[in-house]
Amino acid sequence: MIDAARKAAKGLARDFGELGELQVSKKGAGDFVTAADIKAEQALFEALSKARPGYSFLGEERGLIEGTDKTHRWIVDPLDGTTNFMHAIPHFAVNIALEREGQIVAAVTYNPITHDTFWAEKGKGAWLGNEKRLRVAARTRMDESLLGTGVPFIGRPGHGQFLKELHQISQRVSGVRRFGAAALDLAWVAAGRLDGFWERNLSPWDVAAGLLLVTEAGGKVTDLDGADYRVERGDICAANLELHPLILERLQAAG
Repeated sequence: MIDAARKAAKGLARDFGELGELQVSKKGAGDFVTAADIKAEQALFEALSKARPGYSFLGEERGLIEGTDKTHRWIVDPLDGTTNFMHAIPHFAVNIALEREGQIVAAVTYNPITHDTFWAEKGKGAWLGNEKRLRVAARTRMDESLLGTGVPFIGRPGHGQFLKELHQISQRVSGVRRFGAAALDLAWVAAGRLDGFWERNLSPWDVAAGLLLVTEAGGKVTDLDGADYRVERGDICAANLELHPLILERLQAAG
């Protein structure tokens, strides 16, 4: 999975910053797809299909491709943080998760610019590169915590709800950050760089890898009702075991 991510990232790294050369088409309001994005997904599809023939493949660009092996599915985002990429902001990632019988069992989130390689295997922990074991932050007080989130953009619902949630959260924490790549936000929760993260209306490929990274780093991930998280759910809250219920309480107070 790491090899596949790095192969896909080579093209992204070449195109990064060369905005005038990018072929850009609009998929929808505020949602852009680039030629680099499509090439990266093709590279992932080819590498993963060669490594594990028959596995199903769910990608942001090509959707679901059913394989002969119904128990395994790759869940892939070739470029999470497309808008950052388009603006030459070096905060985006290649995202790969492996699902076995409905459970995420392996995950890779790779930043092609910083070369941060976050990975996890179920029951074996979460790691940065080959040496650093990841642990969620140990902070237990809301007023000391730094949280990440995502802001609904053009064409997405939920602006009013987000503002109510932000009001409930922001007056009780040391800061709220919106970096524009949910996959990296979740990896940063696993690494203890962020104390927690919440967002609504995400897609499976945005969160599948991060779900395993956070839980293998000792954190908790649920939907915004506190129920066990499934990648199809879309609404997510991730944090350490102490902060998680406190964040949920504030989000639910937003109504």
